[in-house]
Amino acid sequence: MIVLGYNGFSRVAELFGRLYGHTPESVDRHNLIGHDAAACLFVDGRLVAAVEEERLNRQKKTSAFPALAIRWCLDQAGLDFDDVDRFAFGWNHDEAYADAVVTGVAGSPEPAEARLRTLATFGELYLGAIGRSALLEDFTRSTGYALPDAKLVTVPHHHAHLACGRLFSGAEDAAFLVNDGTAERNSAIMGEVRNGKVEVFDRFTIDAGHSIAQLFGAITRYLGFVPNNDEYKVMGLAGFGEAPAKNPLLGEVVTLEESGRYSLRLAHDRRGPRAYDGLLDELFGGDDATRHTFDYRVRLACAAQQMIETVTAHQLRALAGATDLRDLIFEGGLALNCVNNTELLEETPFERMEVSFGASDPGVSIGAAAHVAFEQAEPVTAAMAPYTGPAYDADDIRKVLRQHEPALVWEEIPTAEVARRTTDLLSAKKVVGWFQGRTEFGPRALGNRSILADPSHADMKDVINNRVKHREPFRPFAPIVLERDAAKVFELGKKDRSPYMTFVFPVRPEYTEKIAAATHVDATSRIQTVTEEGNPLLAELLSEFTARTGVPCLVNTSFNVAGEPIVCSPEDAVACFLGTDIDHLVIGDFVVSKN
Repeated sequence: MIVLGYNGFSRVAELFGRLYGHTPESVDRHNLIGHDAAACLFVDGRLVAAVEEERLNRQKKTSAFPALAIRWCLDQAGLDFDDVDRFAFGWNHDEAYADAVVTGVAGSPEPAEARLRTLATFGELYLGAIGRSALLEDFTRSTGYALPDAKLVTVPHHHAHLACGRLFSGAEDAAFLVNDGTAERNSAIMGEVRNGKVEVFDRFTIDAGHSIAQLFGAITRYLGFVPNNDEYKVMGLAGFGEAPAKNPLLGEVVTLEESGRYSLRLAHDRRGPRAYDGLLDELFGGDDATRHTFDYRVRLACAAQQMIETVTAHQLRALAGATDLRDLIFEGGLALNCVNNTELLEETPFERMEVSFGASDPGVSIGAAAHVAFEQAEPVTAAMAPYTGPAYDADDIRKVLRQHEPALVWEEIPTAEVARRTTDLLSAKKVVGWFQGRTEFGPRALGNRSILADPSHADMKDVINNRVKHREPFRPFAPIVLERDAAKVFELGKKDRSPYMTFVFPVRPEYTEKIAAATHVDATSRIQTVTEEGNPLLAELLSEFTARTGVPCLVNTSFNVAGEPIVCSPEDAVACFLGTDIDHLVIGDFVVSKN
């Protein structure tokens, strides 16, 4: 069976802009469904290709229909649209969903005129973008292929998240938590996968109005950042302070209820993310003069991080009491809060916890297709993950370098020399753009489209933030480390590996200075562990660098600048290299410098 999974709508950005004011210029520009558009292809249960649309159209977090990604996936396998048996979409806004929305609005206490306006707005969105007939029209309009209704499978959003987690977790039977901003009607589900069957424990389900992830997004917005994009900045800021002894968010804003449930004080408020602004000012003493100061941001970030940790631990303690399974799959946008992930694993009864590289919405394209395969009881494999995107050969690279010949000088070297020559540069305190193999999938650079540096220099964090990434100086950097060395450098607790940068660990005291540029202010690091099997060239580079310098890690940050997608093609890499103070570019077998 051939299954193509995808996520993204051609008209959602237009409709959300016109109906809700979420224009490309607004702070709420990413608060729309279908963001992180992507496509993937499974052939007989094997994941053969997957790429995010933003890597190809160069629009960060795009919600556009993934026409470029779909075409690339099909070309990668030598297939066309007629060859595909099922097209799996990671949302299911079916008639039952529409009926529930209409019934809920009609029965609300709002004045009749307000209800009619709400229904008219919803109708335009449903008929224009998210309903089934709109999806079929969208596919034809965007690709020229008349998608047969029988071939389209709309997968509930949270089930797509879960299937992505199942695919990469390696666990046969496992409990699960999926928690994100919103799916069709809910924001969180829990349950278990046992003998291949998924059971959702309905008593734990949280509807979208009580979304803790959307509340975290509202706090992100309140602090002057972009919601559904910059939540990791709030998480990072929390490392600069201490959790409050008495947190006003817990009790005044969030109420923990029995059986792992919780509720929000301003649930279903039609003002959306702005609803909490006045309440946060009242609880934390904020005003226009203080709201965006560093100290105020840190204080509220500490409270918000503690809130997330408390609420999700409350969920998982209830889940652990409802199942005897001790492997846990955690997916959804909230699973990108890697500080929380470590706390949850260490403080709850679960013995093993897995968070995939596609935990947020890029992963629902993979998850939607995997869900179809699981439903057909088809064996599913993803051996090459997370390196599922485009690769480029020496001719592709050479062509781009020649186009920029006046600005660049380069040398082509034997593949066997790449790790050694790169180590020469890194050990001389140079910042290196590293471009190798297939593009990785998901929001994190996992060693094929990365900026690398020696973490032993304490000022390297400031160098990269200021001269290269052009981003806030408080932002930390993650280290990559050989899996066999990880426990020597970091306190891993229940984990023995972390290949996707989805967990944070304390740095052992004897290494905090040795990897100073990759150690956060709270003496932790969000690590990526590397093996020879998973990424041979990167493992060779780490081995060479460690042997040469005695430093067992490298700084690894995404190959891009703030506000842009991670580079995908040689042209992207050269443009970023020339537009920043990266010292050298190692792209395939070419070592490149600026002229």
